[in-house]
Amino acid sequence: MAVAIEGAVLALYKANLYKDSVALMRINERILALEGIRRATLVMGTGANKDILEEANMLPDGVQAAGPGDLIVVIESDTEAQGRAALIVAEQALEGQTESPRDPALPARDLRAFVQGEALAPSAQLAQISVPGPYAAAEAMKALKRGCHVFLFSDNVSLAEECALKALAVRKGLLVMGPDCGTAILNGVPLGFANAVRRGPIGIVAASGTGLQEASTQIHLAGSGISHAIGTGGRDISAAVGGSTTLQGIDLLAADVDTRVILVVSKPPSAAVTDRIMERLAEAAKPAVVLFIGSRVEARSGIHPASTLAEAVALAIGLAGGGAVSGEERFPPRPSFVASQKYIRALYSGGTFCYEAQAIWREAGLAAWSNAPLDSGRMLVDPLHSVEHTAIDLGDDRFTVGRPHPMIDPSIRIERLQAEARDKAVAVILLDVVLGYGSHPDPAGALSPAIRDARLEAAREGRALAVVAFVCGTEEDPQARSVQARTLRDAGALVFAGSTQAAQAAARLVAK
Repeated sequence: MAVAIEGAVLALYKANLYKDSVALMRINERILALEGIRRATLVMGTGANKDILEEANMLPDGVQAAGPGDLIVVIESDTEAQGRAALIVAEQALEGQTESPRDPALPARDLRAFVQGEALAPSAQLAQISVPGPYAAAEAMKALKRGCHVFLFSDNVSLAEECALKALAVRKGLLVMGPDCGTAILNGVPLGFANAVRRGPIGIVAASGTGLQEASTQIHLAGSGISHAIGTGGRDISAAVGGSTTLQGIDLLAADVDTRVILVVSKPPSAAVTDRIMERLAEAAKPAVVLFIGSRVEARSGIHPASTLAEAVALAIGLAGGGAVSGEERFPPRPSFVASQKYIRALYSGGTFCYEAQAIWREAGLAAWSNAPLDSGRMLVDPLHSVEHTAIDLGDDRFTVGRPHPMIDPSIRIERLQAEARDKAVAVILLDVVLGYGSHPDPAGALSPAIRDARLEAAREGRALAVVAFVCGTEEDPQARSVQARTLRDAGALVFAGSTQAAQAAARLVAK
């Protein structure tokens, strides 16, 4: 074990070692629970990850040589002895010496290839794939060739590979949900970061995991439910991919007797794909709602355009025959910001929330910068540094190559929150808290100390700092929506009913 030390920061790297996101999150939480540990990070040694670590002053010289296939462990502690003890715990965990006993119903070993899963379940009709991007396409291709639908959770799959996978899937009458598909619900079975929602009459096709989650949970909260929810992956609606899975999803929902209303959610597709989607919805002959965030299509017979997630949900529920959508909470008094405080910094774990906020702010006259901009001219030069009004998608590949998604591991968002709170030009920090089967077991609990500390630090400097948040989830989720909302409020956050209301509230707070 080679240990690099700089001040109170200790680090090591393990050559040619890969662990999945959930395993890294569990090890990270174990380390953070140790006495004297301030911060802990476990990531693959990609260039992007090393840039992020360096920005956070957590990249000692001794681990600079780590490569994309090497696992970096970085720990900041009160004392060197505490840090060394934590590194020993991390090494033991990485080597499996402290793993919990397995459920006897689970396979006796990890599955690292499709053929291993096929041997265990030869009659399976769907393969869920979550392996490093360079290997994901090959495993998905094997699954398709053996007649399985594919839920491709993995990101960092090339566009050419996605096109090849989906072309084969269409020829074989199979679905490829993904790559970078965060969520789906098929026949009531949740996949990826799905939530606990009831069955019902509304079917969803979504090019975004968090858009699907917000729509399905808000439908559930209003008393309705989901027949099926088909994720497509964010690039599906591009001109290159042609909306392949989106069109298949519409056809499947059109043929499904339990689906009475079809809801399509995505960022704006290419013009050609938009036309194909609208034509296919017209052929489906079922009431439909279309939300292309940041772009509004013309209404057609039976097809209803929406401009926000809240509007889309309300329309879908109305078309399905009822249910009242939860309203916005009473708007709180505007804090007394000082003259320098002008800007919103939104730190999202989901891309759809990032797009929707930009669209809402644009309508309010606020131009935002982003690493996932609605307007191409507003692309951040450096996604590690915000400019004026900024909305960041921390689930973007730039932040997830070789490290857990922020819905699993909140550490990167906590670090960014602390940095934004120190900026004296910031008035509002906006956060999503996403619940579900694959998400962090207590995301609000993980964020709350940083929220509380940020507001206290601003107050000591004579500034007010508003932290606006919303919880995407249901009471039936493992984390429980009401518990998460209460935790955020106890930390001083302003909690709103959903993503739309939170983005609107942020805009109102900085309005002159």
